[in-house]
Formats: sequence, structure tokens, C-alpha cells
Amino acid sequence: MISTFDLFKIGIGPSSSHTVGPMVAARRFRDTMLARGGVARISAEIYGSLAWTGRGHGTDVAILLGLLGHAPATIDPDRTAPLADELRRTGDLGIPGVHFDTERDLVFNFKDILPLHTNGMRFRAYDAAGDAIEDQIFYSVGGGFVVTAAEAEAASAGEAGQEPPLAFGSGRELLDLTLRTGLTIPQIQLANELTLRSRADIDAGLDAIRDAMFACIERGLRMDGELPGGLRVRRRAKRLYESLEATKLANSRPAHEIMDWISLYALAVNEENASGGRVVTAPTNGAAGIVPAVLRYTRDFCPDWNDERGRDFLLTAAAIGGLIKARASISGAEVGCQGEVGSAAAMAAAGLTAALGGSAFQIENAAEIAMEHHLGMTCDPIAGLVQVPCIERNAFGANKAVVAASLSLRGDGQHRVSLDEVIETMRQTGHDMQAKYKETSLGGLAVNVAAC
Repeated sequence: MISTFDLFKIGIGPSSSHTVGPMVAARRFRDTMLARGGVARISAEIYGSLAWTGRGHGTDVAILLGLLGHAPATIDPDRTAPLADELRRTGDLGIPGVHFDTERDLVFNFKDILPLHTNGMRFRAYDAAGDAIEDQIFYSVGGGFVVTAAEAEAASAGEAGQEPPLAFGSGRELLDLTLRTGLTIPQIQLANELTLRSRADIDAGLDAIRDAMFACIERGLRMDGELPGGLRVRRRAKRLYESLEATKLANSRPAHEIMDWISLYALAVNEENASGGRVVTAPTNGAAGIVPAVLRYTRDFCPDWNDERGRDFLLTAAAIGGLIKARASISGAEVGCQGEVGSAAAMAAAGLTAALGGSAFQIENAAEIAMEHHLGMTCDPIAGLVQVPCIERNAFGANKAVVAASLSLRGDGQHRVSLDEVIETMRQTGHDMQAKYKETSLGGLAVNVAAC
């Protein structure tokens, strides 16, 4: 089972696979070394997409912070740069006897790719004689998920833990469960979550995720200026918000203005993500604005909002996101942006449909529509930064999610193409997609638009 709280992780930008995952992996390795002792030197080597776009995505800083013992969910985003700079200056990891030389010990390997995933990391420890005493490989597989080589091999071999009471491995199985049990999709996801934590903890956790999403929007609406990284991309959310507020009481307003509000919420989140602010992987940082934007739209513009509807939204979104992750991928480095923005749009469409009282079949239809119309989307960030085209893609993904939910709610849930078929198509498309279009910045906009 993929838990709701695995898909929605509170962390920092700009990338779940390039920032959150590497920080988690580095911290895990640090903890192992502290328990072991006798370490004189530590090195970290990153491969594939992590190397090619790592500097733009902040992978180097994330690894330094993880080796210092920090976690994505708790670190103050304003302290990330000073902490990394201090480590570069002093080499002090807080591990007795270890001096970390960032020029020597943090290696970007642009030539090799580790066998199980393009987002590979290798951490080594050496004794005082210079002999290697520990060698661990981690993979950052999207959405902040990190697995060791052994864990990845066990997963591909089909080894699994204890099954939840209402397990489902496909959209069809999920729909059959609703028919057999009489439960809704959020009720099924909740029943499975109850095997891991109490109802009170689940409700508190969901509310914390919601509050973090809304806080990110609010901060994004207040901030101004250029985003870091050298592309000179200006924030737009604050100006758009002021413009919309100025015309709020006008007698004549275009009907499509609601789309501007949805876009505004998504832009606010992803501008925060691009600046390294606190966001929620939903299911990834590159697509972090879509679910919050549609959730905020549900709160602000749809009738009968309450906390329970917000929880149903997130539980339903997680059920769909878990299916996509298990049956295909949510990693841009593995399947392109269809796996990030497409997955987020499907999750948001499903969540909105559930919050508005849609049936299980309408929810599945909404997710299918949203995913279908992101098929083939490449991941080609200019200069390796999660800015262009990533920020605007969140606005489009959020609006597509609302359209998908609206279409499904106007129907009866019966449709020709199933969610399972679309997810499998996304998986195959990602497999066939050339590597230069999968978060490497070696093709597409990344090479056709000047980065200076």
C-alpha cells in the first residue's frame, strides 16, 4: 500500500526527486555512519538526471544538508543556503573525525547511470587508512521516495509487506471494491490508512497537509521579485492577485475569470517551490501547485466546504496517485512530465469530483480524462531549473483537472477508455520517450531557449 502520507510529503523546493529524496538519502547514510563509528571520510556521487540537472535543482545543497542531519519536513528554507555555505567553508559534518571536502567528496557523474533508476546516488565511507568500509546506493524514484538498491530489487521482485484490508492494485479493482462494500473511494483509502495510524492521527495529518498547501499559496501571493538561478524569471502571482482583487467588485467581469484564480493559486505554489520554499509533494515538487490550487478552488468557490470534504479530497487524490505510482511512475526522470503534472492533474480531478459528491465511477472517469490529456508531455526544464516551463504547466494542469471533474460530473461515469488503460499508456510512452526529454535538460526547450 502507498500511504496518503507518502504521496503528500511536506518539504522544501525545488524538486522532490532532486532535493527531497537526496536529502533523505544523505541523512539515512549519515545516521548509519554515526552508529558505525571509525569513519574518517565520506563521499557522495550522483548519477544520471541527478547529475545533469542537479545544480539547477539544488541536489548538491540537499545532499550537504542531509549529511548535516537535516530533514526536508523540518528544515527552515531560509537557512538552507547559509548551512550549505558553512559546510563548504569548514568541512564539519558533526561526525567525529570526518572532514568533508565538497570539491573532492561530492561528485557529479555525467557519464554513468546506475542500473535500477536514472536518479542514482552512491555514498561511501572510508577509514583512516583510506580503505572503503561502507558503500550504499540509493535511488530517488520520484515524489521524495528513496529506496536502497536492495529495496528497489525487492520491489521489482514483487516482495511486499502486509496487505491492507481493502487492497486494490488497479482502477478496476478499486471500483469493484466500492460495489462490493458500499464504501466510497475516500472511505476505502481511509480504511487502509487505519492499519498504519489512528483516525485522530489521520485527520490531524490530512489537516496539516491542507494547511501547509494553503500556507504556501498565501506566501506565494505576498512574495515579489526574481526567482533564483539566473534565468531572471519574475514572480507573477502577487501582481496577478492584486489585479484580480482590484476588479473583484466590478459590475462586469468575464466568466473565465475563475480560471485566473485557479492559475493564480498554482503559480503561487510553484514560484515558492522554485525559490526553495516549503511545499507539499503532490505527488512531486515539480507538480506541487496543482492539487493545492484545485483544493483552494474547492474551498473558495464551491458550495458546502468543510474540513471533512477537504479530507475526502486528499484521500481520493492519494488513492489515484498511489495507483499511478504503482502501475507506472510519478518521476519526470523516468517517464517525463506526464508522470508529474499528468499524475497531479488526475489526482486533483479525482479529489474535486469526490468533494463535489461524485460517484466512484465519476471519480475514476475524471482521473482518466485528466491523465489522458497529458500523455506524452516531456520534462525539459531550461537550465535545469524548476521554472520554465514548469511553473505555467501547473496552472494549465490545475485548470485541466477542473475541466476533467466538470465533464465527469455532467456524465454518468460510463466511458470508453479506462483509467487503467491510460496509466498503462503513460507507462509505455515514458518508456519509449528519449532520455533527453526526461529531466536531463538535454533536449526540447532546454536546448532551444537561451538560458542567459
